[in-house]
Amino acid sequence: VQLQASGGGLVQAGDSLRLSCAVSDRSLSGYTIAWFRQPPGKEREFVACSRGTGRTYYQDSVKGRFTISRDNTKNTVYLQMNSLKPDDTAVYYCAGGNPILSAIYSSDMYRSWGQGTQVTVSS
Repeated sequence: VQLQASGGGLVQAGDSLRLSCAVSDRSLSGYTIAWFRQPPGKEREFVACSRGTGRTYYQDSVKGRFTISRDNTKNTVYLQMNSLKPDDTAVYYCAGGNPILSAIYSSDMYRSWGQGTQVTVSS
């Protein structure tokens, strides 16, 4: 399975961006896609997840600002990021797999990864 992330960029605080994760070599239906991010000098962290069931999950710091969605016809998952803050600055990665619910927050549970896209939010 191959994942390709895109959509990052340099924006100002309060702006919006939409990241895309295109999935190839398998159907998105029933497949879990998560977004992780790695801020400068920090560990990679969970951001949001769209499970194959359709349920979505978010890190507390992005709830109400970020929305993960999927278009199974385009085999693509999106991360709409609104009201961006400088603390959102990071390299964003999409990851694919089929982790059990309790494991969706762990990057170790995902087998396929996109190449990362840089998001920089200036104050």
